[in-house]
Parts: sequence; C-alpha cells; structure tokens
Amino acid sequence: MTTQARSTSAPPTVLTRSGIPRPVAMIGLATAMFLVILDAAMVNLAGSTIRDGLALTAAELTIVVDSYLVAFAGLLLLGGRLADVLGARKVFLGGIAVYLAASAFCAAATSGTMLIAGRIGQGIGAAIVMPAALSLVLALYPSPAERTRAMGIWGAVAGAGSLLGVFLGGTLTELLGWQSVFVAPVPFGIIGVIVVVRAVPSVPGRPGQFDVLGAVTITTAISGLALGMVAAADAGWTAPATVTGLAVGLASLVAFVIVERSAARPLVPLGVFRRKAVATANPVMLLIGGTLTSLFFFLPQYQQDILGMSPLAAGMAQIPIAVMIIVGSIVAPLLAQRLGVARALPVGLAVLLVGFLWLALDPTTSGFSVSLLGAFLLIGTGLGLGAVNATAMAVRDSADGESGLLSGLVNAAQQLGGAVGLAALAGIAIGTAGTDGDISFTTAFLGEAALILIALALALISTVSNRQATSALVAR
Repeated sequence: MTTQARSTSAPPTVLTRSGIPRPVAMIGLATAMFLVILDAAMVNLAGSTIRDGLALTAAELTIVVDSYLVAFAGLLLLGGRLADVLGARKVFLGGIAVYLAASAFCAAATSGTMLIAGRIGQGIGAAIVMPAALSLVLALYPSPAERTRAMGIWGAVAGAGSLLGVFLGGTLTELLGWQSVFVAPVPFGIIGVIVVVRAVPSVPGRPGQFDVLGAVTITTAISGLALGMVAAADAGWTAPATVTGLAVGLASLVAFVIVERSAARPLVPLGVFRRKAVATANPVMLLIGGTLTSLFFFLPQYQQDILGMSPLAAGMAQIPIAVMIIVGSIVAPLLAQRLGVARALPVGLAVLLVGFLWLALDPTTSGFSVSLLGAFLLIGTGLGLGAVNATAMAVRDSADGESGLLSGLVNAAQQLGGAVGLAALAGIAIGTAGTDGDISFTTAFLGEAALILIALALALISTVSNRQATSALVAR
C-alpha cells in the first residue's frame, strides 16, 4: 500500500502537516460531506416553504432539487480525475470556494429559475470537492482496515450533518425564512478550509489529460433521464417532453460507454467493473442514493402536508433518523470486521428495507407517533450501515493512482441514484395522486422499499458468489 499512499497524497510517513493528528485532518476533510448533507437536509425541510414562497409546483420543486443532483452526479467523475491530475488538496479548496459562492447566490434567489441556477452551481462545487476529500482520506489511512474505520468516521460525519440539518432547517425556516438555509453552511465551510490548509499536505498531481467528452456525455445522459422523468409527472409518460428526455438520456449513456472504450485517458476505465467489489458496491450505492435523496424530499412534505407538522416540528421529528445514521456508521466498521464487508452490507440493507416498509404502511394520520419513531430508527440505522459498508467495499482496495477515480465513482453512483431515483419516484408518486400538485406518499415510500429490495438482492448474490469462490479455493 506504500505506492497507493504516495500516488494520492503525502507518503505514509508524512500524513499531516506540522505534526497535527490525523483525526484533526480527517475532520477538516469530512467538512465536504458535512456541508453537502447539512445543506440537503435543510433544503428538503424548507421545501414546502420554498414552494410557497416562489409559487412553484411539485414538479418544479423536484427540478430545484434535481438540478443540483444532476450537476453533482454528472461531474463527480471529472472531479475525481481533477483530484488525481491537479492534486487533491488544491482541488478540495477550489471546490469549497465554488460551493460556498453558489450557496450565497441561492440565498439571493428571487425566482425558481434563479434558484435552479444557484443549485447547479452548488452541484458543480460539490462534484469538485467530494472526490478530492475522499481521495485525501484514503491517503491518510492507507491500509484496508484503516479505510474501513475511516469510512465509519465519514459516515458518522454525514449523520452529524443530517442531525444538525434537520434541526437547523426547521428552525431557520420558521425564524428567518428559507433563504437562511443557504447561508448557514458558509461558516462551516470556512472552518473546514482553515483546518485543511493547516493540517493536510499540499501534494503535486499526476500528469494526465481530462476526458471532457466523457464528462459531457455522462452529464447529458443524467440530465436527459432525470428531466424526462420529471416531465412525466406533469405531462405523462408518453408526452413529447418525457419521451425526448428519456431518449436523449439513453442515447447519451450509450455514447458515454463508446467514448470510454475508445478514449486514451477515459473518465471511467470500464475495466474496473471487472472487480467484483466495484461491480457490486456501485450499483448498491446507486440504489441507496435513490432512496436517501427521495426519502428526504418526500418525508418533510409528508410531515407538513399530511401530518400537519410545522417545519420546526418536522425537523425535530427527523432527529432520530440522523442519530441512528451516526450510530449505524459507527457500528458499520465493527460489523464489517466481524463478518467481512461483503456479509455486513446485506445486514444493513435488510434493516433499511424493513424500515421503509414500516414507513409505507404506517397508520399515523396526524403529528408524530411511536410507530413512526420505530420506522425512523430502523431507516437511520440501515442507512448508516448500508452506505458506509458500500463505500468501504468500493474504495478499500484501490490501487496506484485510483483513489480519485474510485472515490469519484462511488460518490457519482450515489448522486446519480439520487437524481434519477428522485425523478422517477416523483413522476410515479405525483402521477399516482391523480390531482394536480399532489403526491401519493404511500407510493413514494413503497417505491423506495422496492429500490432497497433490489440492492439487497445484488448484495446477497455477491455474498453467495464470494462464498462459492472461497469454497472452491479451499477444495483445491
């Protein structure tokens, strides 16, 4: 693993600057994940208020959320390549700057169009900073065992962002208006920049080229698929806008594969998918991303529109989910150490599946209830266990010069799942409601359960395959 650490950051003997402990540097890098989760949680809780304040339809609010996800998912792979070529620390700092500037622009938005433009800017900044941050984390923790533990810390920070986000989102929206949720992340970003500048070494990048055509085709593919599915909510699945969006998305996806097979420096060397861990973890993370993003899009609206909660009450009610994401993230490396990552992953997904089914069938009609609490506890635990172990499986065995690629790939899978999954479930749930502007939340929650069921099946197939391969080796 020495060459791994040397290729992506400082050599393993120079892990931080000025003798600063690795956990401090890790905290600074985890600011990227913290900011993204914090902002997403706050924006989702403010969704109903944003919709009313800017006179948006349910489909238009979906576009506000999805525009960020499309930019994020479409450019993450390019962001990973930037980290490898230009140097991960430099790219991290640049990405934070873009993200914070776009957040300020969102706060000043006076129309849906202006807010969508700002959200796209946030997505670009997040796509630059996230793979760079994870690449530096992999360099700080070079062994597979250390990386699994580091992913636990990474996931716990995500849970902390969600915890603070659901609290601040409801509080700030009620007291200061929805614009305040875009201002709140700025101080945290500045603190993260200071920590990284002082604690993380500046390392030159590796010479290389950028696959711009690959970035364009994958971004167009994601955009077409997402916008086509969102259009289905308003115009139907056979409408020209829907069919055109889906056709452009699928054609661009095919073009992306062709470009990557022939490119001298592909954005995604397709050979990495021959590795069983990568081929399993990324589709699972894609499905987790679809459920995670759509859950926190639908849930605040369900709480406020159906259960009659205020934004503050809705945020407080989601705290158990955030707390259990932290707990699940801390437990995930311990479970992986005992069972192995391949076996630990299905456990988390099974817990998550039960939680979603519970939520979809919950009889609560007003306010919060003990029954809802049970569903929230299971969902939070399952998200922490599932996301951490899927990420660990995807990146723990990265070879020389691959940390930016693999970290960008698994993050792209999560955000791609979020963009397309939200668009698809929103289209189905809005269409099922039958009334203009309404959402069938039962349909949405059952759809999320279906995505996790598919993820669980993929993880179990991989586990059985690994067990059979091990048995065959032992038999020899």
